[in-house]
Amino acid sequence: MRGAMMDTQLDLQVLRLRAERFHRDVGIVTRTADGLARATFGDVLDRANRLAHVLTDLGVRRGERVATMCWNTQAHLEAYVAVPCMGAVLHTLNFRLPSDHIVQIVNAGEDRVILVDATTRPIIDAIRSQLPTVERIIVIPDDYDLLLADASDDPYPWPDLDEDDAAAMCFTSGTTGEPKGVVYSHRSVMLHAMALLQTDTFGVGRRDVILPVVPMFHVNAWGFPYAALLSGAPLVMPGPFLQPDALADLIESERVTVAAGVPTIWFGLIEELDRNRRDTSSLRCVPCGGAAIPETLMSDFDRVVGEGVLVHAWGMTETSPIASVATLPAEADDWSPEDRLRRRLRQGSAILGAEIRLWSLDGAEAPWDGEAIGEIEVRGPWVASSYLGGQDAERFAGGWFRTGDVAVGYPDGTFQIVDRTKDVIKSGGEWISSVELEGTILKHPAVRESAVVGRPDEKWSERPIAFAVLRPDEALTIADLRDWLEAHVPRFWLPDDLIVVDEIPKTGTGKIDKKALRLADQARAR
Repeated sequence: MRGAMMDTQLDLQVLRLRAERFHRDVGIVTRTADGLARATFGDVLDRANRLAHVLTDLGVRRGERVATMCWNTQAHLEAYVAVPCMGAVLHTLNFRLPSDHIVQIVNAGEDRVILVDATTRPIIDAIRSQLPTVERIIVIPDDYDLLLADASDDPYPWPDLDEDDAAAMCFTSGTTGEPKGVVYSHRSVMLHAMALLQTDTFGVGRRDVILPVVPMFHVNAWGFPYAALLSGAPLVMPGPFLQPDALADLIESERVTVAAGVPTIWFGLIEELDRNRRDTSSLRCVPCGGAAIPETLMSDFDRVVGEGVLVHAWGMTETSPIASVATLPAEADDWSPEDRLRRRLRQGSAILGAEIRLWSLDGAEAPWDGEAIGEIEVRGPWVASSYLGGQDAERFAGGWFRTGDVAVGYPDGTFQIVDRTKDVIKSGGEWISSVELEGTILKHPAVRESAVVGRPDEKWSERPIAFAVLRPDEALTIADLRDWLEAHVPRFWLPDDLIVVDEIPKTGTGKIDKKALRLADQARAR
């Protein structure tokens, strides 16, 4: 016997129509060079209608790709609505990637039109001759506003869509190889946005005010623009103004309740809040991902903003990206602050809709016993089943996606990432977690930022070396660091070398670029 329920499509037209019906008066604020530009979701929807007419007149057809190379702005949100709802595919471009990667990504996507901000236009201009499929570049605001002003304001003939049609496309940042394309369906985008509304995820609702600091080119800003349109939560768009004081201004003036970003962003904000008194009492949830949250950052956030506001989340481009969140159970109210902190530093547990298992390095499923480690494998309705073009098909074998992250699982269903499979250091037959060692080094009072990579070693196979950015007027030698670390880590974890740098290289999505660090270490050895 089968159920007798209606078979309706779960596509972004559902989101657009809901926003049109219930949320037209909800506000959106964009930080610009001239101050704050205020509009409503109704304005966004009306302009998205005009944008769909513009793109159709330019010859964009169903299934074809429209790229964006833009900051987090109202205009970018208009493209988020117009492009997938007209049946085309939104392809967000990370302008922080090397130019050869951008060329590869645009050509792999066969993009027809690219929307660029005036500040990112030079990046495209420099590689324009290498993009044979690109027929038109639209510069925001000048070209864009003129085209929208001349466009028809007649209701666009929005097509009926299949929920399994492609809605958006993002590429991985290529830190461990060539960038790889992930194609999201309408269904996956909708289900992921709905997951952000779950109480035990982030509980996004119409009483929230959302500040997506995470770029809209990075996994669709973790789904928060769509979650806002779906729920009716006002949006605060920072544009290119990501400096700590600018973000603090927005949080304070707009009474932001949810702000999402990577750890490096929040390190800067905490330093700003330590220097200047700011009212951040409106913040209730600050999702943080893209890299593990160091204990120092979470402790500082608890001290300055409030305990529990900074929330550990984990995911990848391939998982849309949210797959786990570190929420606390009710009984945590009776725990000590130290025990709560320890639990919150884990990546949490799989959110409803995502399944996670650990696969041991010797080829069997690892137990969740707090000791065994394994590679995280994940599946679910917003998890990719393949890459564009079929690259690395073995990572999707058996219906699970092999993430490359190595974790230890606990009996309560939570897990903690200890490394990447490519970054874990094997020294003398023993494993060293570069992530855990980095976090421990960060606790040294002289260290502002740290990174650890393995250096080939004839005797031990690999040995850890540390890179560090020091705090102002501080000094640190390898001997001092090793002496300090002896009380905190096993002796064989002690790094063989310390390299003090002004800046640790990051990828276009804010993660530590360990590939660049290894190359830098090799160059020093020559």
